[in-house]
Amino acid sequence: MEMDDQEESQNVVDVRRSGFRPAHGVGLGGLAVALIVGWAFGINPLKVLGLLSDTTSSIQSAPGDSAGTAPPADDAQAKFVSQILRSTEVVWAHTFEQMGRSYEDPKLVLFRDSYPTACGMGDAAAGPFYCPRDHRVYLDLTFFDLMTQQLGAPGQFAHAYVVGHEVGHHVQNLLGILGDESGGRNETGATGHSVRVELQADCLAGVWANRSQQEQGWRLEQGDIESALNAASQIGDDTLQRRGQGTVVPESFTHGTSAQRVSWFKRGFQSGQLDNCDTFHAGQL
Repeated sequence: MEMDDQEESQNVVDVRRSGFRPAHGVGLGGLAVALIVGWAFGINPLKVLGLLSDTTSSIQSAPGDSAGTAPPADDAQAKFVSQILRSTEVVWAHTFEQMGRSYEDPKLVLFRDSYPTACGMGDAAAGPFYCPRDHRVYLDLTFFDLMTQQLGAPGQFAHAYVVGHEVGHHVQNLLGILGDESGGRNETGATGHSVRVELQADCLAGVWANRSQQEQGWRLEQGDIESALNAASQIGDDTLQRRGQGTVVPESFTHGTSAQRVSWFKRGFQSGQLDNCDTFHAGQL
């Protein structure tokens, strides 16, 4: 994936040196266990580690932008993430303009181990996540190491897909989809609201990748798409459940199967059309 000459976003906030010190530290092994156990049983991985209280009942006090700085210029991973974020900003601003709407850029917060957010105490054990209450994506860059070492999903475009997916949740939030009470919001399991939300975010990541290549001139190299599809398949509910407990329990699905995640990303990437990402009215996921 060639991004060397691409712009960097001004919306990356680096709080890794902010002075915040978590009460607990978690290594890659612990992260992998929490991710697998959490996804396998439909439990938030932060709760597996005992690091998150019920975020639906209270909003944590999160530090403002003054707590962070721009990432160091020599941090290659942070630069790549910043370039990907900028790419999403350009694509979604243009897409929203075509719809007669204005796009609000999200912030992307680089943290280490854990960090207070408007959605509760965020922790690396949950992987990258989007908080709709503060319009921020939170990312511990060690998750990319986990993807390579523990989940078998290496490659730069696999990492870009993760950022694209989380920004997809921001797009959903701006469009009112995350708060939509219709369309089976209370339905659970393999066809439930959570699965449809996550599969749509995968599709939106595909739309971004399609449009960004065309509009910004960066190029995918041989194997890039395969790395993203592999990442999507490695974090499917069925794959994680099979790895974590040896059996698959569709009733506890929260993100969709490996095949579904691959299919919806491909649908967005091949078409580049937002209209093709309507998971909520799809008869078959």
